[in-house]
Amino acid sequence: GIDSEGHAANFVETEQIVHYKGSKASFVQTRGSIPFFWSQRPNLKYKPKPQISKSVNHMDGFQRHFDSQIISYGKQMIVNLVNQKGSEKPLEQTFAKMVNSMANGMVRYVAFDFHKECSRMRWDRLQILMDQLAEQQDE
Repeated sequence: GIDSEGHAANFVETEQIVHYKGSKASFVQTRGSIPFFWSQRPNLKYKPKPQISKSVNHMDGFQRHFDSQIISYGKQMIVNLVNQKGSEKPLEQTFAKMVNSMANGMVRYVAFDFHKECSRMRWDRLQILMDQLAEQQDE
């Protein structure tokens, strides 16, 4: 999840710079834990069930996270790849609800159930996601 300052766990920034015939372009991608207060307690299971914290105000840290992201990177395109069924479903639902309640035109949210759509190595199904993101990616 995040800490009280809005810093996401497992946060990584990747930038791709393309230089072609005198022109330059850059694409920045950040990745991190879903930015509200949740955890997975280690146990003997392969994938412990996520637990969303009930005793904190999620919106404060969530808002801080995206304020910082917008200052650093500008407009945000969130692509959530978690399962939309099973134990990850509450994470996806809470994330979507929080983005909608934030009502910030600089942040757009797309959920794509990667495991369902691309199961059995059907990587061609990623085109569904690419089509959903095409207009914003061109921006």
